[in-house]
Amino acid sequence: MTHSQLDALAPSGSREHDVERATIRQVTRRLVPLIFVAWFVNYLDRANIGFAALQMNQELGLGPEMFGFAAGIFYLGYIGFEVPSNMIMHRVGARKWLARIMVTWGIVSAATAFVQTAEQLYAARLLLGVVEAGFFPSVLYYLATWYPKQHLGRAISQVYSANISSLIFGGPLSTLLIAHFHQSAGFSGWRWMMLLEGLPAVALGVLAWFVLVDRPAEAKWLNAAQRGWLTSTLAREEAAAAQTGTASFRDAMLSPLVWLMGLLYFCIGIGFFGISTWLPQVIRQMSRLSIVEIGVVSAIPFVLGAIAMLGNARHSDRRTERRWHLAGALIVGAAGLAGSGLTSGSPLLSFACICIAAAGIVGSLSVFWTIPPTFLAGAGAAGGIALINSISGLAGFFSPWLVGVARIRSPDFSLALYCLAAGVAVAALLAIAAPYDARHPRHAEPH
Repeated sequence: MTHSQLDALAPSGSREHDVERATIRQVTRRLVPLIFVAWFVNYLDRANIGFAALQMNQELGLGPEMFGFAAGIFYLGYIGFEVPSNMIMHRVGARKWLARIMVTWGIVSAATAFVQTAEQLYAARLLLGVVEAGFFPSVLYYLATWYPKQHLGRAISQVYSANISSLIFGGPLSTLLIAHFHQSAGFSGWRWMMLLEGLPAVALGVLAWFVLVDRPAEAKWLNAAQRGWLTSTLAREEAAAAQTGTASFRDAMLSPLVWLMGLLYFCIGIGFFGISTWLPQVIRQMSRLSIVEIGVVSAIPFVLGAIAMLGNARHSDRRTERRWHLAGALIVGAAGLAGSGLTSGSPLLSFACICIAAAGIVGSLSVFWTIPPTFLAGAGAAGGIALINSISGLAGFFSPWLVGVARIRSPDFSLALYCLAAGVAVAALLAIAAPYDARHPRHAEPH
């Protein structure tokens, strides 16, 4: 009996499941590696200022508050251009727009190596935010146009782990570059780091132009059965979301739930940006480690965060439950930050609490981003996701500055850690109270 005859005898549900599994595997193999690497470089270029500070602050004459402002001003440019950038992406297509974003942020990031004053650093960071705006929500929207809701959480966690991988490997990489190239050709090590970590984004932008495909119907690397299953499944979910959710840009901008989710993500960002920006200097205060050793130790909390994020997303997808997977992770994050402040007199114990905090905060991220696509669709999804991320971007500006201000007013980082813990605790309360139904999502197929 031939394979085709065997297929004909197989139950239709079994055949569809096989097509589904093969399709998701093929989509993941084709899209996720490039997006993963791009996201890795994206966050590396954004966050390496925390390691540059180990040399840069003295060279440019930056105090704690000035450094916090320099780290945070990136997000002012990012916020202002986030929604317009994502709407342009919705019109011109992800391939062109993501390629443009990668090339321009790579150029600006590399050029930051040549700043000579605090004011020039502020300008470079602000411009980096402008040209990078839209990358994160564009990637999320792009994934939502390729993955059915049942598979979206895992896909987001896979590419979002690039963000965390950047924090894991970015520290050792950045500090090695600083130490190895210091004073080569008369350039400080932090300048070489900025230059060498910025240029790969340009190459990735060129590659994205040739590799990415805007929509499943155009994917020649899917066979007819896979293309048909994916387009029909996504169309049904899109129609359901349009009927029960927010499908227009205007409605998304006016939706109380979008703004509430933005506030929730802002509070998560208070903890995340505070830790990721200041961790190298927190570790320096706790220890007498070298720059390279600080880079290695700073990776430990985010290793645990990556494990927590992947595990939490997988379990959340399996249970089709979002609320308590999100809130529970945030409760752990808030407790870890508060514990680190309380144990600041014991460096090892305080650092262990930071590791717990990172596991909770990072573990919440991919679960959070599975929720907006359940009540947003089409242009509403493009605009709504961008708005949520823009509101969070305020935390990217506010949190590093807040830590700098608190550090000046305290003999150590304990006051700053309490402030971060309060922000994450509010996020946990919002996650519990927000009016989204995660167990019975609004995108369920109509009968």
